[in-house]
Amino acid sequence: MGADLRSQGQQSKIRGRRCLRSTILTGCVAAGVPLSFPPSGVGLSTRYRQRAQAASQDSLHHQCAATSTANRQIVGGPCHNDRTLVPFSNLGLHPSLHRGIRDLGFVRPTPIQTEAVPPGLAGRDVLACAMTGSGKTAAFLWPIMHQILANPRRATRALIVTPTRELAAQILGDLQDLGKHTPITAAAIFGGVGMGPQEAAFRRKVNVLIATPGRLLDHLRSDYARLDDVEYFVLDEADRMLDMGFLPDVKRIVRQLPRQRQTLFFSATMPEPIVALTRELLQSPVRIQLQRRAAPAPGITQAVYPVPQELKRGLLIKLLERGDLKEALVFTRTKHRADRLCKSLVSAGIVAERIHGNRSQAQRTAALAGFKAGKFRVLVATDIAARGIDVEALGHVVNFDVPKVPDDYIHRVGRTARAEARGEAFTFVAPEEERELRAIERAVGQRIPRVKVPDFDYSARPEAKLEVPIAERIAAIRARKKEDRARARVNAERRAAAPGRAAVPTPKRSRQGRRGRRSGGR
Repeated sequence: MGADLRSQGQQSKIRGRRCLRSTILTGCVAAGVPLSFPPSGVGLSTRYRQRAQAASQDSLHHQCAATSTANRQIVGGPCHNDRTLVPFSNLGLHPSLHRGIRDLGFVRPTPIQTEAVPPGLAGRDVLACAMTGSGKTAAFLWPIMHQILANPRRATRALIVTPTRELAAQILGDLQDLGKHTPITAAAIFGGVGMGPQEAAFRRKVNVLIATPGRLLDHLRSDYARLDDVEYFVLDEADRMLDMGFLPDVKRIVRQLPRQRQTLFFSATMPEPIVALTRELLQSPVRIQLQRRAAPAPGITQAVYPVPQELKRGLLIKLLERGDLKEALVFTRTKHRADRLCKSLVSAGIVAERIHGNRSQAQRTAALAGFKAGKFRVLVATDIAARGIDVEALGHVVNFDVPKVPDDYIHRVGRTARAEARGEAFTFVAPEEERELRAIERAVGQRIPRVKVPDFDYSARPEAKLEVPIAERIAAIRARKKEDRARARVNAERRAAAPGRAAVPTPKRSRQGRRGRRSGGR
């Protein structure tokens, strides 16, 4: 079955090269230390190095797709269009960055890097429509790092705002990989971990801050957190910020930045609220759009498994028992369904863990690290928590629940077949989810093949529903809030007892900030 699906997927394969990304750091991020190369075993694998060298033999071309007339009028500015990908030596990057590039095995830049780095180095604002996995992280890191190295001074000079903790940690890891031969300092600022080390990073004036909106605003309420010296501002995955309700927070952050700054704006899609935000943030930007239509990577083989809602859990277990899924990242619609599905898999003897917004940062970090190390065969995730997950050679993504919008489908299946690898994306579709499936097929421009498992009993007795009873949900929420209050009291007492420090009243969080924390974006 897998071979047949791969042959169907190859019919739509297009030539091109996907970006080569280093694996992200796992574990809690140490804030504001001078950058050094990650420990042995963390970084670009030999397979990725070989793939990078092989890809350099191809003639790589790229054309900037035209945006709609409406967006062209709204955004304005030229469309940067360099058809032939240039070698890294032609980008004019600092020699210390070239050393890091060589160590990682990169030979030629990806299309987004070819298009975005030159205007970034020239000090231009950039508006880029680029999907995850395209190499966009390096596309905004290189210009910032180059300019910090060219004119060094002790100040927080760059702010990168991202929607999730995992993505912030991933960007910090990429910066460490790329800057291992530089003295640049950086810190990740996100919720779920203590504020003390993050406060120290502000006070030491690390060069680059990578932050989620909610936790950054928490710090900005204090005098030690100042953004007066920021010269470079990056907004990454702006469309996801919109989905998570963070745009008001982003605007509050922008109001504390200097007016004279360079802004690099990255978004996979351009809905009207995002276009309106670009009007406020960007000045005569260089526009870069790499794709006319969002589509899964050419190395992804897609399949649809029609199945009643109440039998989805049994079908997933069957595919795992048959060996059709060696390891899998499984997406559910809600946090509660993720909890229940993970519990069911463990009861069936399958080693599984889950990751979502209600899990602490330590739990999320441990789950992701265990999945990457092969400790867990299945990682169950929600859309928001999965942002920033970059697992080398992930073979399978399973949409346990059909995503409500096609863009989420693209982001989900994009977790596999990264860096020119191959992967499979399976979507379980109940009859009531057919409408969402049709919208996805229209967006990707193809009918996804349907598959039925021969030895699965589709007429089996319905299983218990995955939804958590409301009383149990309320009890869990109350218990979690009680733990949060107790933790806050302990932290306040500890800070007040510190020698030479006065007690600082804990600021009240906004309603939006609390929503952000519950959704996992802090």
